[in-house]
Amino acid sequence: MKHTEVFEKIIEEQLARIERIKQNQTPVDYTSLDKIIIGVMGGDGIGPTITAHARRVLEEIMKEEVQTGKVEFRTIDGCTIENRHAAGKAIPDDVLEEIKKCHVLLKGPTTTPRKGDKWANVESANVAMRKELDLFANVRPVKVPELGIDWTFFRENTECLYAMGSSGIHVTDDLAVDFRVITTPGTERIARLAFEYARRNGKKKVTIVTKANVVKATDGKFLDVCKAVAKEYPDIETDDWYIDIMTAKLLDEKRRREFEVFILPNLYGDILTDEAAELQGGVGTAGSANLGTRYAMFEAIHGSAPRMVEEGRAAYADPSSVIRAGAMLLSHIGYQKHGEKLLEAIETCTIKERKIVVTGRPDGATGAEMADYILEKVRG
Repeated sequence: MKHTEVFEKIIEEQLARIERIKQNQTPVDYTSLDKIIIGVMGGDGIGPTITAHARRVLEEIMKEEVQTGKVEFRTIDGCTIENRHAAGKAIPDDVLEEIKKCHVLLKGPTTTPRKGDKWANVESANVAMRKELDLFANVRPVKVPELGIDWTFFRENTECLYAMGSSGIHVTDDLAVDFRVITTPGTERIARLAFEYARRNGKKKVTIVTKANVVKATDGKFLDVCKAVAKEYPDIETDDWYIDIMTAKLLDEKRRREFEVFILPNLYGDILTDEAAELQGGVGTAGSANLGTRYAMFEAIHGSAPRMVEEGRAAYADPSSVIRAGAMLLSHIGYQKHGEKLLEAIETCTIKERKIVVTGRPDGATGAEMADYILEKVRG
């Protein structure tokens, strides 16, 4: 295929996608469902281990709902790097079919092949899942009360560089070109979700993060659309920052207390939320929600850590992040009290008390011990 044909194909696909976004705006009402099906996918590396701990915690909290048939936990196998390599796809067809039978998904980390790996150069399973299920919003809370930090990040999930990461072309041996996509409806819905969250939760400020002074077309559009949406919320203060200085201001002890809710394109959101998670105790403590109108996926924000498995340390992997994601899942499907109680228990165990600490090595607690500790606090 000629390079101009590749570009033409991308444009046609994105224009068609814009029309699908416009037609798909009605979210699921979980209260109207006879049964909510929660899929549980272990993933790769330490994923199956920490996800099993999270499932055990959730199943105990939701014991009554499971017994009455209101909630079902369903195991989804097959999204390992070995199976994705064999299928030559980011998500094997049979796995995707099973995922779509669920309403929400609790997912462990998956391995993304790098150039030179022994695996097929398939797209990131996360990126593919976000596109297949149209999970347009990645929501990541970070809270450290003693530092005055109470942030919620709304990262657009289906556009920007990541969404086009497997569509780049090598024009010659000397020239490689990647593509970046930002759309008006795609930006409108992430911006509106962030502002609605701010209004419902009593937040007074929303911050838009771009590099619109340099990346003028795509970042410029993202900023302009967010500002247009902001006009619908005059009760909420809106400001905007460039991504480079924003990374510095998260470390500014005085300035960072002013921030509450952030809206970011995909790449910047990935970088900034990892930095923010370090202030909370590391990426192993942070969970995230990936939200769409029909489906939702909840996961840890860290990777699959294959080295820990290779070194026999999987039992010492910290499950706090995926358990935190589980708390977000419970709140999302309408069980806010369960979710809040679990989140409070996690914060007690990982921030306030810290009677045990998971270090990832035998000098610390095991993941099972951390899950038991959290359950002890949930039970009261």
